[in-house]
Amino acid sequence: MKRLHLIPDRTNLEQSLKFIDEHQCACEYNDFFLASILDDKKKQLEMIETYAKIRSDFSKDTMHGAFLDVTVHSSDAKIREISELRVRQSMEIAKEMGLRGVVFHTNRLYGFRDAVYLNNWKEMNKRFFASICEQYPNQQIFMENMFDEAPDVLCGLAEEMTEYGNFGICLDYAHATISDTPAEEWMKMLAPYVRHMHINDNDLKNDLHAAVGDGQIDWKKFEKEVDAYNIDASILVEVTGGEKQKKSLAYMKEHQILI
Repeated sequence: MKRLHLIPDRTNLEQSLKFIDEHQCACEYNDFFLASILDDKKKQLEMIETYAKIRSDFSKDTMHGAFLDVTVHSSDAKIREISELRVRQSMEIAKEMGLRGVVFHTNRLYGFRDAVYLNNWKEMNKRFFASICEQYPNQQIFMENMFDEAPDVLCGLAEEMTEYGNFGICLDYAHATISDTPAEEWMKMLAPYVRHMHINDNDLKNDLHAAVGDGQIDWKKFEKEVDAYNIDASILVEVTGGEKQKKSLAYMKEHQILI
């Protein structure tokens, strides 16, 4: 079985974490990326303490870092400054909890293929995340494809970050299926750098975050691609709420997907 992650449900936390533990999954926390939380240290500590009362070991867990409006590649110094702050705030939370890794988004302008823009994106992300890798050596940094149209730009960044053992790609397969490039091409090109993945289902047109098996994604094909390209990564079943999680895992078990 692949190393699966689930998102804890804070509205029913004790039962949610019990379900996660029963299925031998790790957690990916989606509580800390909002600016209102990042700027409120007291609230952060309260949230961490809530988890710590039930969960004693966070070392296999991950979290979603700040991503809304975060553009560390911005040519506007003021936008870049607050974007870098949000990333560092996310990393500090991960460090405090002792998490394994943090997911950030590419946040590129979709479909904008101007060479100067793309090179600037790569160089500024490389510069900044190299410093983050050095500053937080005990945490992994996973760069996730958002609504990128193709994998080449993210691949270019990953190629230039190979000297940093704690940098890798989070391949969001659902995002790949609604891009302009076949999902298998994403797998093939990014395979050497993928350390973490996100999966959920959709109609191959919209990012629906439906339960695995409730959409049009060919999950048998997905599993064959994972095996064919030797992808060794932890995988978040990125659906929220207990019912979607139960439905996803039941489908995956019935159809022998990653299990």
